[in-house]
Amino acid sequence: MSPFNQISLRIGLTPESDCNYLPGQTEQLGVVMDHHWFTPAGYGVLLASGYRRSGSALYKPMCQQCQACTPLRIDCMAFTPSKSQKRQLNQMKQFRWEFKPTLDDNWFALYERYIRERHAGGSMYPANKAQFFEFCTAPWMKTLFLHVYDGDTLIAVAVTDVFDEALSAVYSFFDPETTLSLGTLCVLYQILYCQQTGREWLYPGYQIDECPAMNYKTRFQPHQKLRDNTWRS
Repeated sequence: MSPFNQISLRIGLTPESDCNYLPGQTEQLGVVMDHHWFTPAGYGVLLASGYRRSGSALYKPMCQQCQACTPLRIDCMAFTPSKSQKRQLNQMKQFRWEFKPTLDDNWFALYERYIRERHAGGSMYPANKAQFFEFCTAPWMKTLFLHVYDGDTLIAVAVTDVFDEALSAVYSFFDPETTLSLGTLCVLYQILYCQQTGREWLYPGYQIDECPAMNYKTRFQPHQKLRDNTWRS
C-alpha cells in the first residue's frame, strides 16, 4: 500500500470560468491544497488518479455540468503503430533526438516563433521566458526536455515529467512552418524513450472527444481511459 493512502488530500475549487476547449461550457478545477503531495512520488500517485500539473499546481477538472475531460494513458510496452504512425516513425530516422535536463541556449527563438504563428490569440502571447518556466516546470519535479534536431537545427521541444514507471507530457512547441506532424513525432519519441528505459506508461493529458485538437491522443494504441476511478482499455 502506498504511504500516500494515509495522507490527507484537501481540494480547493476555483471559480467557474469559460471553458478553453468547449464553446458554451464553463470549467471548474479542483486544486490540491496539501503541499506534502508536491513531490515526484506524491504527484505520481495523483497522476494515476487523474490529476495533472501546471507549474507547481496540481489540479483536476471538477466541473458541475460536464465530465468531458477524460484522463488517458498510453501503454508504451504494448504500443502498436498505425499505418500513418509507421510512416512517421520512418520520418523520425532523419532527425536526431535527445532528452536533456536543461534547454538549449537557442530554445526561446523557436518558442517565440511557435507562439507568434500558432497561438497569437492565446494567453501565452507574447512569448515570455519567465511565464514559460512558471507554467512548464516545478522546483520539486524532475523534468526533462526532449530536443529534436534536423541536422544541427532545433525543430521541436517537448517538456516531459519523469517518474519511475512513467512519463507525463507537459507541453511541446516546434517549428511552426513545418509540413510534418512534429507534435505527433514528439509523442512517438516519448513512447520510444519509455520503451528504452522500461517505463510502462505515457500520460499525454486529458482526452476530450468533442474537441478536435485533442483527438490525436486516441490514435496511440493501446491506451486506457480513467472512468469511475478505474483505468479501462
